[in-house]
Amino acid sequence: MKKEYDLSKMKSRKNPYASKLKKPVTMRLSEDVIEYFKEMAEEKDVPYQSLINLYLRDCVVHHRKVDISWRDKP
Repeated sequence: MKKEYDLSKMKSRKNPYASKLKKPVTMRLSEDVIEYFKEMAEEKDVPYQSLINLYLRDCVVHHRKVDISWRDKP
């Protein structure tokens, strides 16, 4: 192994992982939702924000749609 390397002749290239980077967002979540994911995250030994991201990613991969149709009261 060399003591020093000459990186000046190295060609730069685009980061192949740049499209996978996470973007910080601000969301308002119910306390019970946060508590649910925090408890589950503790059981699985992962950060709760990562767990929420994994759950949402699963929704994207499986094209899950939420049913928000409201029922008319009789």
